[in-house]
Amino acid sequence: MRSMDTLKVVVDEAIPYIKGQIEMIASQVEYIRGREINADVVRDADVLIIRTRTRCDAQLLEGSRVKFIATATIGIDHIDVDYCRVHGIKWSNCPGCNAGGVVQYVQAAMALLELLEGVDLQGMTLGVVGVGHVGSAVAQMASREYGMQLLLCDPPRAEAEDPAAFVSYEEVLRHSDVITFHTPLVRDGKYPTYHLFDQDAVDLLERVPVLINTSRGEVVHTVALKRAIKEQKVRFPILDVWEMEPHIDRALLDATFIGTPHIAGYSADGKSNATRMSLEALTSFLGLDMCWDIHAPAPKQRVVNALQNIDATLQIYNPMRDSQMLKNNVDVFEELRANYPIRLEESNYSIVF
Repeated sequence: MRSMDTLKVVVDEAIPYIKGQIEMIASQVEYIRGREINADVVRDADVLIIRTRTRCDAQLLEGSRVKFIATATIGIDHIDVDYCRVHGIKWSNCPGCNAGGVVQYVQAAMALLELLEGVDLQGMTLGVVGVGHVGSAVAQMASREYGMQLLLCDPPRAEAEDPAAFVSYEEVLRHSDVITFHTPLVRDGKYPTYHLFDQDAVDLLERVPVLINTSRGEVVHTVALKRAIKEQKVRFPILDVWEMEPHIDRALLDATFIGTPHIAGYSADGKSNATRMSLEALTSFLGLDMCWDIHAPAPKQRVVNALQNIDATLQIYNPMRDSQMLKNNVDVFEELRANYPIRLEESNYSIVF
């Protein structure tokens, strides 16, 4: 790795709160749209700070001098970790950075189910597929706010920890009123998640569940889900992620209760967490002892006056607005993500009933 006096960093321009910070340790910083970060751009870069739209593999990295990649995301399916290992490129991600944002999204979606569709979630059974930072936080929220019974499915954790604390995926499919996915995208190996919800999964459904996917689009098979919706085997689909993003299936979008452009975890709090964690990983890699003071901005109005919890939840964030914007013009998927407005989590507000 070159000295900081000659350190060049390429940054996805969509990563917030990083300008003026990364310049404290890098002599040259180049901000580029994620999809436009290519081999020519990174050839003389030492560090990449990216998001999911930049695929870090041989096509991008071969012949470059990149030695460290920080992705300001939880997922790492856009990083060829085997290539990086063989070529001595270190990488980091941000586990749990956007858990609060996803919890906020799911809680608001549940509030809308109650308000608009009369779905009484109290005491229903929630199947959580993928019980990491995000899935665990969603489960806690559902238990606390709605008294939901929990079926937790996470085969890697069940194998490594206490199997009795988890259930099989088949049990989730058979006995859940709501199924929510919070898994990474894994295409092979012992526990693949690619097309985890497929026609075989649909055939196992014994109830007509609400289906929520805020993980990765490829976890849910588009054709199977469309068929399940048409045959009324799944109700009120809530999708934030899609196969073939940003070129998503218009018919599936139209069939959703809520359909949004991969922004469930896009709270300002989650974004600031990811930026801070990325910078911490980089300075650790460089052997520097630095603290980064990066926080989401304070709300313009901190007090929320509400009649009840559901009212407060939707005043703070209502995903139906994001859904309607996407349904009005599906071609602006990437623009909606890139220009997403500041959204703060409930902890930033004081709620007065």
